[in-house]
Amino acid sequence: MALTQLLLPFSRVYSFITDVRNKLYDKGLKKNYRPNVLVVGVGNLTVGGTGKTPMVEYLIKRLLSSPDPTPVLATLSRGYGRRTTGFRIATDADTADTIGDEPLQIYRKFGRPMPQRVRVCVGERRADAMRELLKRHPDTSAILLDDAFQHRAVRPHVNLLLTDYNRPFYGDHPFPAGRLREGRHGANRADAVIVTKCPNDLSADERLQIQTDVGRYAPAVPVYFAGLSYSRPVSFSTHQSTDSLRGVVLVSGLASAGPLEQYVRQTFDLVKHHRFADHHAYTRAELDRIMNDLPTGTALLTTEKDWVKLDALLTPDELRQWPLFYLPVAVTFLGDELPDRFLRLPTNEAA
Repeated sequence: MALTQLLLPFSRVYSFITDVRNKLYDKGLKKNYRPNVLVVGVGNLTVGGTGKTPMVEYLIKRLLSSPDPTPVLATLSRGYGRRTTGFRIATDADTADTIGDEPLQIYRKFGRPMPQRVRVCVGERRADAMRELLKRHPDTSAILLDDAFQHRAVRPHVNLLLTDYNRPFYGDHPFPAGRLREGRHGANRADAVIVTKCPNDLSADERLQIQTDVGRYAPAVPVYFAGLSYSRPVSFSTHQSTDSLRGVVLVSGLASAGPLEQYVRQTFDLVKHHRFADHHAYTRAELDRIMNDLPTGTALLTTEKDWVKLDALLTPDELRQWPLFYLPVAVTFLGDELPDRFLRLPTNEAA
């Protein structure tokens, strides 16, 4: 607490700088790009850990379920942690090193089985990447921008702002006293605020209090509430789900692993949790240490994001012989889901 107070003056300077930048975009003094296909931005004010990737997957499922016309979707992110630069469209040859762990996760789940309907793209300069995507694939009908709330060079038709129930933006501070990328009032740019990682039994009174707290910074913005729903563990080797796991050693590289650990403790016999930094690039030596210490009769359990990196370190024999599983997760809205209006191109821009 004392350190936070000491750093607050520097946070005010940081917030002032980001405010000036935002005003330049708001007044049109810095240009931004908006194509005539639906662009939905998913982002946050806080550094990491709000559940953006599960939300993007939720949006993919919602858009793919649209009956007419048949949507052709693209996801676009910076590709955090990749060792490449420039614009790329994911293929079967890509790894977490070439496109990043979260894009690879989305590609394996949606892009690989539906290559003509879902394209997974990365590019650090989002406006240039969108132009190149639409040049190569003019049939694209919607683009989902992952982690682009502060990327003002692109102007989405819909801005979805995520905030973690366990650490809401309205109780945090900008850098360096807190984890906010800009001031709290930046939430007013959102078209909807989604409070993620909520407990399933969130009371009506607490929802009302959260809406009031959000409303101090974004008074006209609707607030929705969502939790995380975990599915049965899936085998690395067979890609089949199972109900047979009991003792598990959890391996995770997340910005906020608390909700995951809590769920695993409640559902399985958690022997140990190896926690790594968000987007951690695993090495073979680390995997060997984990597997050498794995108690007899227990299984390794990890996240989808970590699975795509650990899987690349394994031989075919190890895949078949070792007890390795990942835990799928999905967004579940508590009560009202996002209205359809957030998933349609405004009629005055559809021409």
